[in-house]
Amino acid sequence: MNSALPHKCDVLVVGAGFAGLAAVAKILADDPNADVTVIERASDVGGTWRDNTYPGCACDVPTSLYSFSFAPSPKWSHTFARQPELFDYLRSVVDRLNLRDRIVTDCELLSADWSETDRRWTVETSRGATSVRVLVAATGALSTPKIPDVPGIDTFGGTVFHSATWNHEHDLTGERVAVIGTGASAVQFVPEIVDKAQRLTVFQRTPAWVIPRLDRTIGRVERTLYEKVPAAHRAVRGVIYGYREAYVTVLADNPWMLPAVKVFAKANLKRQVKNPVKRAALTPDYAPGCKRLLLSNDWLPTLDRSDVDLVTSGLTSVTENGVVDASGRNHEVDTIIFATGFTPTEPPVSHLLRGNDGRTLAEHWGGSPQAHLGTTVAGFPNLFLMYGPNTNLGHSSIVYMLESQANYVVSALNEMKDRRIAAVEVNESAQRQHNSWVDSELDGTVWNAGGCSSWYLDANGRNSTMWPTYTFRFRNKTREFDVSNYRIVSDTLESDNEVVSA
Repeated sequence: MNSALPHKCDVLVVGAGFAGLAAVAKILADDPNADVTVIERASDVGGTWRDNTYPGCACDVPTSLYSFSFAPSPKWSHTFARQPELFDYLRSVVDRLNLRDRIVTDCELLSADWSETDRRWTVETSRGATSVRVLVAATGALSTPKIPDVPGIDTFGGTVFHSATWNHEHDLTGERVAVIGTGASAVQFVPEIVDKAQRLTVFQRTPAWVIPRLDRTIGRVERTLYEKVPAAHRAVRGVIYGYREAYVTVLADNPWMLPAVKVFAKANLKRQVKNPVKRAALTPDYAPGCKRLLLSNDWLPTLDRSDVDLVTSGLTSVTENGVVDASGRNHEVDTIIFATGFTPTEPPVSHLLRGNDGRTLAEHWGGSPQAHLGTTVAGFPNLFLMYGPNTNLGHSSIVYMLESQANYVVSALNEMKDRRIAAVEVNESAQRQHNSWVDSELDGTVWNAGGCSSWYLDANGRNSTMWPTYTFRFRNKTREFDVSNYRIVSDTLESDNEVVSA
């Protein structure tokens, strides 16, 4: 990796996970001589697949689709890849595309301020400052763990950690363990640690709908076929893409079909949980898909075990030797593991970016993130967000969305180069129009009308997370940079050369 941060560069990408690598790979594929640098706060690439190393960590989208279209791998051992394979894959992409010299590791973004005078971003990092023309924030939506502020947590005499920062040096063998949360991470690691622990106490705020994960081992013959006949692998990817897109037909376009999913999920629950009390506690009262559907074959059977306690009254405080639920009962435990997710509707990077009026992105958003095509924000010239507002999916691969955004960034860079444009800033009217369309499309979908309160909703109650429809519609919208929706400033510092596009 490159250890030197340049004092000046044309394009700076922040983050070297799937999002950042998609951006830099697309930029360099279009122009191998592009002046682009990537900064990464950790010592290696990989993003969430570097950081999340908890037992059982795996992808819940088929890996043939959850990978770059421009860097397929015939080596996956399972249809749903495990974390070590995904981490190795991202590092192999960096090597295959010769990206290492573009990446500055151990370099954390501290702040970025737009200068209307210079028409550049002044970026402060843990390795010094740099001046950049275009800033691409690819820090991810699931990068900062969320640990609730529980009274008494500082007094606990045992071990505490978040699933996203798993403490591998701590041995859970024979311990009484409390798990706070029952989301996508918990369903993966709880079955992995249950046989080590003496007893598990799982705190559930809201039950989730669980359906089987149709995972299988990919044999040597099949892997050899994909290696020798890449078209066969592309065909598999196309089939998977097609059937995952069909989920939108149920989740968004035809919610009247959801009862069929509910019947299937209830049958799965009845088959895997024999304890009637636990089964009742694990039965959601909202439509499937309102919260993230969880894929697991062993989560429900694990909760059905006699050495696992399911607490549904909520965590209220922590004592020196245990955790206290809402009924006042103190559960004595040795270790507390938080599986409480992340902060997707208030990404930490939004507090570090200051636009042309001096206010941060977080201040502009006021708790409700909005962007044009999930990528650009009025008041923040030459800023492109990867995995921005309303680009998350409930049915398909975020990698497809990231590649679409990367195409949009490349198109914008080419437009700026061809027309000698110094700065582009999306018009507020275009941003409002896009978000109005998103809101109207989300109305009636299970994510808005499914009867639950999910992390898809922001502090203002708006769904600022989900893309409301088919991913190919996003791909079409981001195929070319829509310069007519932007205020553009010509490549000169005289203000009378500004060109404003309606």
